[in-house]
Amino acid sequence: MEIPSLPLQTTFGQVREAHASDADAAVAMALKLAVHHGDTASLSRLDLLREAFSDPPGIYLIIAEADGFPVGYALCGLLQPHFGARSFDMHHLFAETAFRCRGVGTSLVEACKLKAKQLSCTYLTVSTHPDNLAAQKFYETKGFLRRNDDGNGPRFGMRIGE
Repeated sequence: MEIPSLPLQTTFGQVREAHASDADAAVAMALKLAVHHGDTASLSRLDLLREAFSDPPGIYLIIAEADGFPVGYALCGLLQPHFGARSFDMHHLFAETAFRCRGVGTSLVEACKLKAKQLSCTYLTVSTHPDNLAAQKFYETKGFLRRNDDGNGPRFGMRIGE
């Protein structure tokens, strides 16, 4: 059976794998996400280019765009947990304020599932800040199951097609 691939067409535009030309926009959104969490980010364009566009990539960058402009992103990495199964971990999920509640987050999760399947992953995982109740509810409504809370915030996961 062939695994569907990106881009994913949506009601707001599309979700696709990033291009190197997306680096500046992705860094700007990552800095906004850091501010939202009260963090100070030091991610640079060169850091992102090195990690997302090396061979093989250290991370996978997925972009949501509307009218040709990035409006959200997901930043994911591969994990080989002790269960012997490959998983795709969403380190970041972000939508610009004007595009929240318009399907950007949902579409990014769906795109992450597709990319995870392409990479032979059997799990999709994510964690949240302990106080980010909105994100926790969002992930639960998308089918993620709460796995644990190690004091750094709850961790969620879902099994995806094998």
